[in-house]
Amino acid sequence: MPITLTVAAGMRARTACPVAVTLEGPAVASLTRDGQEVPCQARPLADGRHELRFVVDNLPAGESAIYTASEFGEAAPGAGGLVLTDSGSALQVHRGDTLLTAYHYLDPQAARPYWFPVLAPNGSRVTRAYPMEAVAGEKEDHPHHRSMWVAYGDVNGADNWSEAATCATMAHRSWNRAVAGPVCVEVEQQLTWLTHGGEPVLEEQRLWRYYDLPAAAGCLWDVEVDLTPAAGVPEVVFGDTKEGGLAAVRVATSMDVPQGVFHNSAGGINEGECWGKRAHWCDYSGPVGGETVGVAIFDHPSSFRHPTWWHVRNYGLMTANCFGLSDFTNGRENGDHTLPAGETLRFRYRLYVHDGDHLDAEVATRYQDYANPPAIRVG
Repeated sequence: MPITLTVAAGMRARTACPVAVTLEGPAVASLTRDGQEVPCQARPLADGRHELRFVVDNLPAGESAIYTASEFGEAAPGAGGLVLTDSGSALQVHRGDTLLTAYHYLDPQAARPYWFPVLAPNGSRVTRAYPMEAVAGEKEDHPHHRSMWVAYGDVNGADNWSEAATCATMAHRSWNRAVAGPVCVEVEQQLTWLTHGGEPVLEEQRLWRYYDLPAAAGCLWDVEVDLTPAAGVPEVVFGDTKEGGLAAVRVATSMDVPQGVFHNSAGGINEGECWGKRAHWCDYSGPVGGETVGVAIFDHPSSFRHPTWWHVRNYGLMTANCFGLSDFTNGRENGDHTLPAGETLRFRYRLYVHDGDHLDAEVATRYQDYANPPAIRVG
């Protein structure tokens, strides 16, 4: 029996806008709009339902489109234009012979996983190569700033941010799911946050999605981070420090201010107006190889303490940090948070890598695609 999905654009036009809907019954494997095939991807959920994900394109503001699902069964891995391979230490994403990005989950030189390279649609590297590679002209400070990553610097007193001699680490445990489908690469990972001595502090379920979009639409990563105290740990205190970011990037050195510039959703520009301030998003753009490229981090409304505060610096660092209030407010507020055993802390972010600056890339509009996606009616 076909399923009909009516997608309403709402107040804004939708272009290359990822959407998801939860459905009962068997997974949808085929979707059409106006008789044309639309790539779709189903993910099974723990309760027996499935999440259907697809990309809405060319839908004017105020209008609706009808999608029809007529075939069922999870799409085969590799059915899209992307290919996912596991080297044993990194998950690599290719299109044809071109490496688009890689998730390094077992780098013996690193304290925690990271993505590198991170490429703009024009192929330029948006994030710094150090310390993974030596590149002439790049700054070689803060070796823990590994391209694009998740970390925090005070977790029950453990420093899971730096790579100092006494730093804490994250251990990869397993993959719940690692597939390349018609819509995105989707990776679900189990990790444990450890003290320097190897004692478990937090258990994490992390989900990354890298979307297969046309070059003109930019590159999108979604990250979902769910944190729970490890077995036997009665509570976890996230201490108040600026040293951390549950979503973090270090941009290419040529993008640093003043050659580059960053903006936030409140209209702030550069460190003086953005550091330690709350905002829905922050975008860093600047020149790489003679062309302007950029990267934005979006904070989802469902994320803990939305809208987040930002640890973002003129020297190229940009992180979402909702705990470092003492630093951000000069001691007027405290950002400590205690997570009791059995409870989960959830963070949701999207990273948008684009050509051009924040206006060229319509960052504010793309944030609304994430925070306020089109409504979907089933049946």
